[in-house]
Amino acid sequence: MRAVSEWAKVCSVSQLKKGEMLDFDYKDKKILLANLNGKIYSTDRICTHAEADLSTGILSEEGVTCPLHLSTFNLQTGMPQNLPAELPLKTYNVKIEQNEIYVEVD
Repeated sequence: MRAVSEWAKVCSVSQLKKGEMLDFDYKDKKILLANLNGKIYSTDRICTHAEADLSTGILSEEGVTCPLHLSTFNLQTGMPQNLPAELPLKTYNVKIEQNEIYVEVD
């Protein structure tokens, strides 16, 4: 049976400028929101390798780089781009309505 998802209102568009990341908690999930060149992405924010908080990492064209062991994750797919991380991050759908950013969580 598939879990029911819901849209969580996170912030206004003006609160997440290009090149910035925002962390938020929703129920038991720790989620990252990133604005890469005007496109908003959302993934889990805890690195799959060593449980570091990716919101304190580096955002670049390649994705978000973990501050602990420097694995970079693609924001669109969640896939690690280099070792030591091998497991992907969960990604979340994002929508913008009336200048507010929403993330679909299950």
